[in-house]
Amino acid sequence: MSNLSSRKLWAAKLEGGLKTPAGTKEDDSQRLGARFEGIVLGIDPSLRGTGIAVVEARGGVWRLLYSITLKHSASLGMAECLGNIHKSVAAALARFSPAAVAMEQVIFVQNSRTALTMGATRGAAISAAALAGLPVYEYPPARVKQSVSGFGRASKEQVAAQVKAILGMAETLPPDESDAAAVCICHCLTRRA
Repeated sequence: MSNLSSRKLWAAKLEGGLKTPAGTKEDDSQRLGARFEGIVLGIDPSLRGTGIAVVEARGGVWRLLYSITLKHSASLGMAECLGNIHKSVAAALARFSPAAVAMEQVIFVQNSRTALTMGATRGAAISAAALAGLPVYEYPPARVKQSVSGFGRASKEQVAAQVKAILGMAETLPPDESDAAAVCICHCLTRRA
């Protein structure tokens, strides 16, 4: 199996397991530990458009339980936006009782003002999870893209299309919700029970 590209390995993993040369499924649960199953809340934080998604993974079946984009107008102050992000995340945590919260790591920020705003937005979301006693897992953007699409440099459109396919949805989610769902999927494929 070492002759397979990482893209083909991820595709096989998403289909439910790796194929051996004889055509039978390899049981990677014994080698790596059982794949995470349960409910995950994913967050794509942004001051003006935070995406929140709740995904359940059980028995190889993926379901989107909830998604929303918190849109804040430019006339709304930063404190009000942060308060709304915290309240919305806390409400989703109370409603769905996820086992974990997942977010993308921040890797590159254009300037210090953007960095401060991003940090504050992430802090509002993380504080809701911390107060609920839940672990927060962070994943690099390339890892999220690789998990969902098999390619670490996939476009937002490619990731959204794969999220739609994985979750068996009729329509593509809005961008912020799709990104939040993608980080949920990454968590379920990355973490082991």
